[in-house]
Amino acid sequence: FHLAGIHLAPKEKLEIPVLFMPAEMKMYKAVVVLHVMREDGENWPYAESNTDLNRNVIVAENGETRGILWIYPISGTSEALQQKSVVLRCQARQRLEQRVELLLFGVMPGATALPDAGNSAVVDTEESSNTPEVADGSSSTLEFLYELQYQSDEMRSQLESLIGMELVEKEWDTVSRIVTLIFNVVFAPSKPMRNEATVVIQCNAGGLWKFPLVFIATEPEVDDVINIEAVGLNKESIVSFKLTSQTR
Repeated sequence: FHLAGIHLAPKEKLEIPVLFMPAEMKMYKAVVVLHVMREDGENWPYAESNTDLNRNVIVAENGETRGILWIYPISGTSEALQQKSVVLRCQARQRLEQRVELLLFGVMPGATALPDAGNSAVVDTEESSNTPEVADGSSSTLEFLYELQYQSDEMRSQLESLIGMELVEKEWDTVSRIVTLIFNVVFAPSKPMRNEATVVIQCNAGGLWKFPLVFIATEPEVDDVINIEAVGLNKESIVSFKLTSQTR
């Protein structure tokens, strides 16, 4: 869009609407350029003396500063609709190991790389899913970065040692443009709980997918049965047993 002929008083604020409606799961980039000139057409002595504006001034043929430019780059990330929750249920003090398949719809192959992250997976877009991983950054590869996000830092500290997630397999369907990422999820709760986390997946060609995970730990099995045998009416019967703490 183009805005022209807008008059601004000193210290007046101008709101610039930016609408983003992605049509595909890919990267979108744009630039917002603001060109400001004095209403009286005179030069800008303030801009000439301000070193921060030296790179953004427009100089006329006579060397005077006739305008100022502000350039704001915009990066648009296409995000998929909210996915259904994946529920993992395990009895407390037990260990659950489960394969979870996450389907990424509308993947667009591309060569733009993302910044380094902790976990990544590379899918070859031209061969079958059984081919070795290719990580040369060419346009024939798709790289996915994934992260398990928690609702708060406190929740992270409680669950991080109880939950493990590792990518074990990936499949690419060039016809439907669906990528299937298969994760091995380990859940080893120490007590009954119900907590949520989110798997966030980002593709180097553009696109963001979020998959909610619900972790449910049910009541553990009974440790033991304590039998107290009465020695008589109105007399105390005592049984001793030991409890061991699993933490300090």
